[in-house]
Amino acid sequence: MNKFKKIASYIALASVAGTMVAAPAVAHHSFAMFDQTKILQKSQATVAEFRFTNPHSFVVVNVVRNGKSTRYVLECSSVNMMSRAGWKHNTLKSGDKVDVEFYPLRNGKPGGMLKTIKVADGRTLSGW
Repeated sequence: MNKFKKIASYIALASVAGTMVAAPAVAHHSFAMFDQTKILQKSQATVAEFRFTNPHSFVVVNVVRNGKSTRYVLECSSVNMMSRAGWKHNTLKSGDKVDVEFYPLRNGKPGGMLKTIKVADGRTLSGW
């Protein structure tokens, strides 16, 4: 019986290890959901949230047009790549006014993949 328990524990350990190795591959997705033939621009958007996280960061902005506010969730690159391009965890703060360019979602919902953002201090940063 002890031999059986030992073998079962090795199998369980191998299963957990295999799952941990496969998790990053499952988490990654393609960029097919973004229409990279179009670039939308939104001026004077207001930052609602900045998530400087892996595997992808996100900038959430509100855009007011004709009295109606629309929230856009814009996907960015990884913390590592963004840091190399000049981003920091505090680059954006809630309430900052920014200009954004992004590739829209193919399904027409408000959001997309951030191309560039002009931040409050005048710098233009790339989302990728």
